[in-house]
Amino acid sequence: MIFLTAGESHGEALSVILSEYPAGVNIDIEFINRELFRRQLGYGRGSRMQIEADQVKILSGIKDNITTGAPIACLIYNNDFKNWVDKKQEPITNPRPGHADLSGLLKYHLSNIRDVIERSSARETAARVAAGAFAKLFLKNFDIFTFSFVEQIGNIKINQNSFKNIINKNFNHFKNKKDLEFINRIENSPIRCPDKDAESKIIDLINQVSQKGDTLGGAVKIFASGLPIGLGSYTQWDLRLDAIIAKSLISIPSVKAVLFGAGERSAELLGSEFHDEIFYERQKGFYRKTNNAGGIEGGMTNGELIEIKILVKPIPTTMKGLQTIDIKTKHKSKSFKERSDICAVPSIGVIAEAMLAIDLLNQMQKKFGMDNLEEITKNFNNYKKYINNI
Repeated sequence: MIFLTAGESHGEALSVILSEYPAGVNIDIEFINRELFRRQLGYGRGSRMQIEADQVKILSGIKDNITTGAPIACLIYNNDFKNWVDKKQEPITNPRPGHADLSGLLKYHLSNIRDVIERSSARETAARVAAGAFAKLFLKNFDIFTFSFVEQIGNIKINQNSFKNIINKNFNHFKNKKDLEFINRIENSPIRCPDKDAESKIIDLINQVSQKGDTLGGAVKIFASGLPIGLGSYTQWDLRLDAIIAKSLISIPSVKAVLFGAGERSAELLGSEFHDEIFYERQKGFYRKTNNAGGIEGGMTNGELIEIKILVKPIPTTMKGLQTIDIKTKHKSKSFKERSDICAVPSIGVIAEAMLAIDLLNQMQKKFGMDNLEEITKNFNNYKKYINNI
């Protein structure tokens, strides 16, 4: 699947076009809208999220809720558009450190930073989440699921010992009670984290930082379960799945690092400690007791849970402002202040799930077919039989 997004932060609407999405997939519009709603949640989000009620409008490519194989076009209207018709004309000349403001203005020979802000804004990620929801609906047919949770905000880290055993296994494709309880704990948290003690401390921290006119970053863990062995390839550098995923995740605004499996600990462990030894049982097939590789070896899935950590910088738009230079006068100035989030880390997990799901959809199509869900399913099942019979 190829997808393109268009639209500005305070334009009339965002749009996304999906091409080469398989025919025959049942599309649940309410699921797509729930994914958009999940992106809007999270303690520390700005007042913009109280204005918007993101809903997808599908214009093409679907008949009777089933995809036809034709390009799918979608719109997500911006309710805030009417409030910004006049504001968008006001010239902005004091670029914000950490944003695309200065580089974008110079690159495109623009005179108003507003023209950069409108497209570089993280509002664009709503269109990505819609595209990711289509990918998730496809993957659901193969019991492949993605999920995420916040591991850290600011200097507060969650305690993972209470649920370490849960995420060390392959989640049984979300079919058992403990897995579902764990996911519900995340989704019901305003911080999207499973640790209640850390949650209250993080909320207090966000409140303190908000009063100071500052912002917070953090870390998010993202997972994918139910994947077959062999998605991706070692044969060319740009076919390696971890490289593909890293590119997608680092493209999310504010993400500064992508780590797989053991992450930072990879540099500390001995080879005998790091590498996931291989075991075999007739019922389970090939499996590992550890997952330091994060489910990817040699650029390919190895059948274990994909486990990724992303590090998120603090949002650059701070109400206290940062030192900058006015592009017209060249005098010292304070950076442009605009309504913004204090902390967007919880919502970035939802965006990361979407980007990961899109990459996994593409790998499934490359391996098992592009055009039709029935054909892809047949090829997928034949491959599973081949693996099981080795």
